[in-house]
Amino acid sequence: MRIGDVSKELDIPSATLRYYEQIGLLGNIKKKSGIRDYSEEDIERLKFIVCMKKAGFSLEAIVTFLNLYQDKEHGEEKRLEMLLKQKETLLKEMKEKEETLDFLDYKIDLYTKKVEHKVKGK
Repeated sequence: MRIGDVSKELDIPSATLRYYEQIGLLGNIKKKSGIRDYSEEDIERLKFIVCMKKAGFSLEAIVTFLNLYQDKEHGEEKRLEMLLKQKETLLKEMKEKEETLDFLDYKIDLYTKKVEHKVKGK
């Protein structure tokens, strides 16, 4: 699949795809006549990268995570540790967002009542 098609399918700018390749997030993408040709494996890795970014991992952390596949002795434990730590961070962020949303709901309810009272008073 060509870079433009991958960009559209995954909603990732072509420049970002090239950057991911440059920093080692993707292996060397095969080229046909000088044009990148992404394999299904490349697409799956990109989906993984997108998911990890949504989970809050930095690009550097994703590179580290992927490089840990080479560490046959301790790689799995280190990857698990990274995932558990990020899950904890994500849960904390979600709790904070939920508290913020609760506060917003409270304020919305308060102002809705004030506006309704004002309208009825006219």
